[in-house]
Amino acid sequence: MTNSAAADSLIVIRGRGRVSALGPMLPNAAALVPAFHMRELPGRAVAVGRVPLAVEEDLQQLRRAHAPYRQLDRTVLLALLAARQATAQAGWPLHPASPSLQADSKLLQGDRYALQPASTSLPLTTDNQPPTTTLAVSIGSSRGATGRMEQFHEEFLAAGAVPAAASPLTTMGNVASWVAYDAGTTGGAALSHSSTCSSAFQALGNALAWLRAGMADRFLAGGTEAPLTDFTLAQMQALGIYSPFAATEFPCRPGAGRPSTFVLGEGAAVFALEKVSREALAAERASQPTAPVFCLEGVGFGFEAIGSKTGLSADGQHFQTAMREALRQAGTAPETVDAVVLHSPGTPAGDAAERAALRAVFGENLPDLVSNKWLLGHTLGASAALSLDFACEILTSQQWPAPPFATDLTPAPTRPIRRVLINAAGFGGNAASALVSVV
Repeated sequence: MTNSAAADSLIVIRGRGRVSALGPMLPNAAALVPAFHMRELPGRAVAVGRVPLAVEEDLQQLRRAHAPYRQLDRTVLLALLAARQATAQAGWPLHPASPSLQADSKLLQGDRYALQPASTSLPLTTDNQPPTTTLAVSIGSSRGATGRMEQFHEEFLAAGAVPAAASPLTTMGNVASWVAYDAGTTGGAALSHSSTCSSAFQALGNALAWLRAGMADRFLAGGTEAPLTDFTLAQMQALGIYSPFAATEFPCRPGAGRPSTFVLGEGAAVFALEKVSREALAAERASQPTAPVFCLEGVGFGFEAIGSKTGLSADGQHFQTAMREALRQAGTAPETVDAVVLHSPGTPAGDAAERAALRAVFGENLPDLVSNKWLLGHTLGASAALSLDFACEILTSQQWPAPPFATDLTPAPTRPIRRVLINAAGFGGNAASALVSVV
């Protein structure tokens, strides 16, 4: 990718949307509290990070609001809610064919996901007028349509047949294409990515490259995951990493050592990205000096070929490569990073490898270390996107909640937070890091 420090333009985050166990709207970052519930499984109850009742009602209303949405997987519906929120916050106009503008429902008129035609200099298009900008979509998910896939397979085992819709509704491309449809984009790319738990940053990095290359004017990019099925939870338990703690006992404890405290969660986060010239951004800042503008400075990737497809090297080689590449793209040095939102899922080996990688890149004077997984769980392919959203919240509030358990996480900022690095990693030896700053 092009070094953004030398370019005459920046990639800015115009809008953010998120849905998780914490809900769709984040209060002040320091006021966040863990949001876990117990889930009964055969022979055991485990903690999970499921969305709250209000969001559950929104999902069901969305499913009913538009006939084609009744067949969609929960993963797709979570992405639609987050994408609508991001688009609304960005103030982007929509094509009139968008279901978001056509549907007449309380959900679409409410504060959380409202999508009214925005008052901007870019007019809405019509069917005989090409769009004034190209809106593309890039969404990552580790498992994709988990619930629908398991449902179709169960029906096949019972009846020996599946409906014709089974294949198109369970492909990875099904995720981004529905987000694009809901946004009313006409002709823009719809890209889906799956690279285990770094999937959202694969999607974000692709969007970043397209925008820098001029292949799109605007992007909706992020990650989504709805993995709280009995089968997926059983898979995590089979790995021997699931937390033994109850929902009320802070079940996910990044940086706390043994025992392993991995907790599965569901959610989505989507970002409205746009390329802006430095001159235009300077003029914007002059007219709106108090409004924070987030710059996505770089997305780096790291890979290592390892014998164990569930493990990683002790010194986190892929983490090191990803972090250095994100810094290289931004044209900045490690000492300019004020905080790191860790991948840190609460597994002792994974947490230790990430710390070793951090010491290799930053030396012993580490940035502040923070995590949101102890609040909402590990959302697999959505986790990187939700961590980036958390980083933007930190940049805005200059605060985060202090973990109420023994850990190496930093309890409160030790310096002004102007630039944050976000890490993600997944099975198969892949890692990704994103760098975001406030300008």
